[in-house]
Amino acid sequence: MSIRTRNNVHVHGTGPATIMFAHGFGCDQNMWRYMTPTFGERYRTILFDLVGSGNSDLRAYDRAKYGSLHGYAADLLEILDEVATGPVIYVGHSVSATIGMLAAIKSPERFAANVMVGPSPSFINDGDYVGGFTRRDIEDLLETLESNYLGWSSTMAPAIMGSPEQPELAEELTNSFCRTDPDIAKHFARVTFFADHRADLTRVTTPTLIVQSNDDLLAPLAVGEYMHRAIPNSTLSVVENVGHCPHLSAPCASIDVTKKFLRELAL
Repeated sequence: MSIRTRNNVHVHGTGPATIMFAHGFGCDQNMWRYMTPTFGERYRTILFDLVGSGNSDLRAYDRAKYGSLHGYAADLLEILDEVATGPVIYVGHSVSATIGMLAAIKSPERFAANVMVGPSPSFINDGDYVGGFTRRDIEDLLETLESNYLGWSSTMAPAIMGSPEQPELAEELTNSFCRTDPDIAKHFARVTFFADHRADLTRVTTPTLIVQSNDDLLAPLAVGEYMHRAIPNSTLSVVENVGHCPHLSAPCASIDVTKKFLRELAL
């Protein structure tokens, strides 16, 4: 199986630098449609689906490999080896922000910049760390997901999307969740919500932008502030947005802060 087929890879443009977009849980590459046209004017762009999501080849899903986020990070590096040219700018949403961070720690020479949209190194509160949820909260969430995935999707997607003035986005996210293979979604959710990569933050050497919504159910502002303090050479940009998907519900603000960050790096 080719890497392009496995991850449903699409490459556009011929710019001197490459910008790669990676979607979050229950989503696919179409979620970047409001941002990619702007960056496609200047960069070679890569869009792909995580294995198990979107139009990836589900035959490639291996529960052992994808039992941690490192399996997805390995895929990411293989895609870059296959299709990237020049300096690489990585833009990852939610769990894919962490996946990109792990890839950049493993192969820092491959990355010129890392843009993390709504990231969280750990969703679970721990001492002074505010992740947004107790362990019981996460266990209850996963128990509901595993017993009634479609019902969970219909309830959680609107809460995750937020943006009440744009109900069509909540409907889109609900439909995206519902299209995902339930068994894969259940496994990926458990991997995602129990992951704890706080200890990896200080190992980051890539210039990093954290794009944080000012009101986000899954990644409270305290998470973005924590990551900014922990990641060397990082920038925190808070955008006015209700919800976890500012690239969809506040694309202009997300584009503006990303372009400013890249200009300052001369990329």
